[in-house]
Amino acid sequence: MSVFQSDNLSQDELTRVSDEKSYSQSWWSRKQTSVKRVTVTVATHGAGVTFFGFATKHFVEHESLCSDNCDIQWCSGYGMLVLLVGFIYLSLLYFLVLKPSVGPVVKRGLEPTKAALSKIFHKPLAIVFSVVAVLTAFAIFLYFDSHQDINRLMPLAGMVVLLALSFLVSKHPTKVNYRPVVVGLLVQILLGLLCIRWDVGRSIFQCVGVKVDTFLRYSNVGASFVYGDALINQYAVFAFSVLSVIYFFSFFISILYYLGAMQWFVLKLGWVVQCVLGTTVCESIMAAANIFLGISESPLIIRPYLKDLTHSELHSIMSSGFATVSGTVLAAYISFGASPGHLITASVISAPAVLCIAKIVYPEVEESKTSSDNIQFEKSTDTSLVDAACNGANAATPLILGIIANLIAFASFVAFTDGILGWLGMLVGVEMVSLEMLWGYILRPLAYVMGVSWEDSGRIGEIIGVKTVVNEFVAYERLGALIQNGTITQRSATIATYAICGFANPASLGISIGALSAMAPSRRSAITSVSFRAFFTGSVTCFMTACIAGLLITE
Repeated sequence: MSVFQSDNLSQDELTRVSDEKSYSQSWWSRKQTSVKRVTVTVATHGAGVTFFGFATKHFVEHESLCSDNCDIQWCSGYGMLVLLVGFIYLSLLYFLVLKPSVGPVVKRGLEPTKAALSKIFHKPLAIVFSVVAVLTAFAIFLYFDSHQDINRLMPLAGMVVLLALSFLVSKHPTKVNYRPVVVGLLVQILLGLLCIRWDVGRSIFQCVGVKVDTFLRYSNVGASFVYGDALINQYAVFAFSVLSVIYFFSFFISILYYLGAMQWFVLKLGWVVQCVLGTTVCESIMAAANIFLGISESPLIIRPYLKDLTHSELHSIMSSGFATVSGTVLAAYISFGASPGHLITASVISAPAVLCIAKIVYPEVEESKTSSDNIQFEKSTDTSLVDAACNGANAATPLILGIIANLIAFASFVAFTDGILGWLGMLVGVEMVSLEMLWGYILRPLAYVMGVSWEDSGRIGEIIGVKTVVNEFVAYERLGALIQNGTITQRSATIATYAICGFANPASLGISIGALSAMAPSRRSAITSVSFRAFFTGSVTCFMTACIAGLLITE
């Protein structure tokens, strides 16, 4: 027995020694990882601070030698560096210090105030009073802003007409939830004032537009290397010079998706939209995502939940895709002469606008199965950062080929239709009959009530018609030609830029149905049943955004 006990003790001793050794190795591994993390962090911040110091020294020396107006430029140079450094360190201070330590205390302190406000604003009288107060303030602003040019108030009639049309085609007009409708309308107005009329806000969006334009133009380097400088810079062939930017942008979007930055940002923005408008989490996230992504990419964010969405939610997410444009195609519109700042502003304003119109056209009559507590974003399937970058660039090829195919097919179809109409007109003695001319007559009143002058309304009606029956690429190309020739005023061109800033066209309708049906085959019948109303909602949303712009833009 003593021999066996001795063996058992020896075995126990060996196990204990092995555990101690494993713990020691694990502790040493954690220690090394911690030291590496601290070293990299200190080195990164040290390098950043050193660079900022040298940049500050150079700026101060330059200022001392400058005899003319050398005010700091916040959208470029040293001013932009100061803003970036401030943003980075304020974010680190918030997420690493304030949120963990002070956040819970502040949250507990605000609970009584939050409960009191919630109790107040659940009363119909308080809600009506708040809405009336905001609308009254806006009416006073419009009176003093436009009393010398009463024609600028015409877009108010356009907004009334568009809201009336939305109620007219509503699936359940008696079931409309007026919170997202009213609050969405107010948010559109506030965003319009912030982005269009407030000097600081307008400067911010102009700066963002310039930076986006500069960023996208870096794609010309790669395109010139592959296709040659003549096709890109000298002749600017559309398929090579403009569409090549989609490879570049898709490359970056895939990287951000792999890192989780895109999902985090969209989730936070969607949470804000949900809290303000009271829409469901998937609707809110998609409205935010479509500011940056296209109709075939954005549903990937909520792909696991598509099978559980209600009809109204499916309608809202399809409408969000039709009411905005993705960042991948901005360069194409900019190349035609559209303002980058106005394009970005249009997409931002359309995010709450589309939910406002969607909840009129297809009100919610079912119970949503998703909430902000149970939703989880689908992670990237890429294995590494390089894999994500390569897959992002490769994924752009079908998109580019689809754009080329649709442009060729629809432009040819329009020419064919114009030929038929011209022949029919010739038989009865009417010259120059075309599809554009017909749409110009049909949509001229719409363009006029959006704030376009009567002289320009026929041409803008043609542009809107081309965008609706062909696509926005052709529409922006036609608009760019009118701008370049000075055929229309700058105000009319700007309103048109907002009115056609969306994917509501037949080709996009097919892409949206195909993409969503592939992700949720069991919901194909529901997707197709709401698709035409979503198409209508997306178009009306763009027109509502144009009305906001028409109210606030001066000559």
